[in-house]
Amino acid sequence: MRESQTFPTKAQAVAWATQREAEILAAVPGHSAGSNSTLADAIGRYKAEVTPTKEGKRWEEVRLEKLLNELEFVGERIGDVTSDQIAEWRDARLKLVEGPSVRREMTLLSSVFEQARTEWKWCRHNPVREVKRPGNNRPRDRRISAEEEKTLLDGMGYVEGQPPTTKTQEVAYAFLIALETAMRQGEILGLTKPATRLADRYVRLATTKNGDARNVPLTKRAVQLLQILLDAAKGRDNLFTVNSVNADVLFRKVRDRLEINDLRFHDTRHEATTRLARKLDVLDLARMTGHRDPRSLMVYYNATATEVAGRLD
Repeated sequence: MRESQTFPTKAQAVAWATQREAEILAAVPGHSAGSNSTLADAIGRYKAEVTPTKEGKRWEEVRLEKLLNELEFVGERIGDVTSDQIAEWRDARLKLVEGPSVRREMTLLSSVFEQARTEWKWCRHNPVREVKRPGNNRPRDRRISAEEEKTLLDGMGYVEGQPPTTKTQEVAYAFLIALETAMRQGEILGLTKPATRLADRYVRLATTKNGDARNVPLTKRAVQLLQILLDAAKGRDNLFTVNSVNADVLFRKVRDRLEINDLRFHDTRHEATTRLARKLDVLDLARMTGHRDPRSLMVYYNATATEVAGRLD
């Protein structure tokens, strides 16, 4: 007797067919239950068991959910997924996003396959490893001019010396602190009173992108900005009330309204690193920015030839 159903997407149809086949095969003596697990099963289990142990779990959760919803072959048995399918998916993604984004997604998908292969014994090979990954684009070298800085701050309602009363004004404070310290947006928005040690002129970051804790020295300007936030944060430990997602939206909204082209909040890390390089040697700068390898600072150091020439005299 044949069975059939109708589904809104191909992926859901494949998942149903795979599940029905697995149920039939489960009744066959000696058949391995693990081999019936789908790629969707693996992504779901990876998201539940592995992702929570990582520092970048928020990013992974979003990406894994996207894979579950968009991979056409997500409903197939994980052991049946081929490198050709991975390559077709890679090529389709490259038409929508840049190479570095696809590389990160492929790395994540490869991790799912590796976990399923080595720990869960659900498949015998990792097809992602057989597919060439797109190259990295040239690192960004976007600088922030003094005029752009002032225009953005005015657009976000920043008033010198006055505490923020709106979330957009909080983003302005985060923007200024980023320019003074080279800290990432998430690191700044996660600052708490106990971690802010102004008497000793540093903030303590317990968790960072690379997993290491670090102390970030503060300029006098950064101390002034943080003191205003500390005084305003009455009845709470967190210095900011805005989160990263909302901060991104608010920053882009102001940027677009002011017609400032090709600027991202993360460009503050480039600008700050370049400014700080005038004051610190490479080892101190690497420690301040959290780079384990000082050579990686070159990605963020973008001094112009004119700036370098000015220091030769």
